[in-house]
Amino acid sequence: MKALVIYDTFFGNTQQIAESIGAALGEALGAGAEVHTLRVTDVQPEHLAGVGLLIVGSPTRAFKPSPATTAWLKALPADRLKGVKVAAFDTRIPVESAPGFLRVMVKLFGYADKPMADKLQKKGGTLAAPTEGFIVTDSEGPLKEGELARAAEWAKQIAAG
Repeated sequence: MKALVIYDTFFGNTQQIAESIGAALGEALGAGAEVHTLRVTDVQPEHLAGVGLLIVGSPTRAFKPSPATTAWLKALPADRLKGVKVAAFDTRIPVESAPGFLRVMVKLFGYADKPMADKLQKKGGTLAAPTEGFIVTDSEGPLKEGELARAAEWAKQIAAG
């Protein structure tokens, strides 16, 4: 199987999660698998050729994916992901530690994971797992302790499914 993990990052946190996911997929899918982890700005159309599993991740910015991730998803041709298993993740500040008005906004508008999953499905993908959010302790990080291991476990569950 060929798997592709695409991510965007501003401070390196989402990249760390994506790399953990990619490494775990490589282990879980076995020696015959081909797994690539690429920044969204480096993805070329040929990278999608033969992909059976596509995972897309982005930091949550203003309650949605990064502009580069949004543009990439929008540019995907209709039905480009037909027959491809897809999943989405984001990095986020936990709502519990946000000021009161921000908690309300998060409840109204959410995080980046769901809009990405929706767009992947609209492009023909089949959701392989529920979306996931990984916690950063502040807007620039670092990641909450244990999040890299949690990302690896999430990836292994996707590979097993």
